[in-house]
Amino acid sequence: MVAVYLSSAQLRPDAVRKIKMPKKSKAKSWGSDSEQLPPRPSKIKRSDPPFPLCLDSPVSLFDSLIQPMGKEEFFREYWEKKPLHLQRSDPSTAQYYQSLFQLSDLQSLCSQGLEYYRDINVVRCINGKKKVFNKEGQVKNRVLNKNLLQNKATIQFHQAQRFKDELWKIQEKLECFFGALVGSNIYITPTESQGLPAHYDDVEVFILQLEGQKHWLLYNPTVPLATEYSVESEERIGSPTHDIILKAGDLLYFPRGTIHQASTPAGVDHSTHLTLSTYQKTSWGDLMLDVFPSLLCDISNTEVSLREGMPRRILLGSSEGVDTRMRLAAGLRSLANEMETGMQEVRSTHMKRDFIMNRLPPYSQQQLCLPSGKIPALTDKVCLRFKDHMVITVEPSQERTDTATELVVFVLHSLKNKRSSHMMGESCDEEEEEMISRGLQFPLSHLHALRQLHQVEQLAVEQLQLPTQEDKLSLVLALWSESLLVVL
Repeated sequence: MVAVYLSSAQLRPDAVRKIKMPKKSKAKSWGSDSEQLPPRPSKIKRSDPPFPLCLDSPVSLFDSLIQPMGKEEFFREYWEKKPLHLQRSDPSTAQYYQSLFQLSDLQSLCSQGLEYYRDINVVRCINGKKKVFNKEGQVKNRVLNKNLLQNKATIQFHQAQRFKDELWKIQEKLECFFGALVGSNIYITPTESQGLPAHYDDVEVFILQLEGQKHWLLYNPTVPLATEYSVESEERIGSPTHDIILKAGDLLYFPRGTIHQASTPAGVDHSTHLTLSTYQKTSWGDLMLDVFPSLLCDISNTEVSLREGMPRRILLGSSEGVDTRMRLAAGLRSLANEMETGMQEVRSTHMKRDFIMNRLPPYSQQQLCLPSGKIPALTDKVCLRFKDHMVITVEPSQERTDTATELVVFVLHSLKNKRSSHMMGESCDEEEEEMISRGLQFPLSHLHALRQLHQVEQLAVEQLQLPTQEDKLSLVLALWSESLLVVL
């Protein structure tokens, strides 16, 4: 049951996870469209749950998420290496986890116009194959109940942070902690049922057991740190390396590529778990693909050999006496030397834009639409707000002129992102058109001053590394108008 998303932030509709199949038992109604769902399994006061997760900062949140383990040990011993099961016997943790989402939440959500495929997948693993029970159009609570009871199917609810404030807070801070998108799926599986066949994912996975129990089988990767989702056949996966029962309040982590399948054990009415997933397409290889084009373009401006034409007919595969590989290797060595010596600045542009465009806005973003505090003056000390929600990039100017391409500085931010579309795969073209409303453009001469502000806690406006008082004031006024700066 792993939340999987694409680099464009679109959830892959077939990426639902597994759960074993229920035996037939006396069907008990979980409610219809006009009925109430069953009372909560335990006496939980949703209005005042305990808070085992510390939301004071991104670091404190992650620390509390993996407690009692420390993050240094986690990243040294487990991250991208091997699974980790953290058992929590504290009832308050289980109580808080259940407050994040439970079966009874589905009834009210169905009244909000949920749609199959976009918001809900209904699946079951039968004889090692995934069967999909999705209908067309809007989801009816009565039909979901029928699928749970009669078809023993798993409900996969996509990106619950769009509806649940607490998940919004958690995932927004985790995106700050990782500097990468964090998606989520909820999986609800009836007794003795499995939703998906054995498979692996291209994301790092954190599973929080919210209700009931789930039986997990994990296997060694056939593709370590996989870069795509794939189902694996039973004959290829071998014997499980981990056989785990997750109980309410427990956490399970495993790296991308880890083959897994899961089922709700007999005697457990249903299982509800939350999957948090991150680090899709966030590898060194992805960074190199992002960095190299602009780096190569910059070096080509000064290195004549890179501007020389290729031999005739090389694209037809018939060049004579030319060792293409040797020439390309020499070019790459020159590129590496330029990077090592720092002669050329290494710029990540597309990955930064993709992250900022598609990530969650800060929690309670309605309070961020207007500038905060007094208008900055030259004599003021100022500081940046929401540093974790902004990036500074150097890119070619979008203006078309007859002169050579000019580099400019963009300050991009996620303050105006839409929570409702987080991880839902909006068109990048549409988002690009809106970027001007989510950021600012400055001349390249403003880069050092922007980095000054970004690197310190506070700074006097007069200390900005800009040639004129007018430049200094216009910079801080522009940032203040975007709610990115406040006067101390």
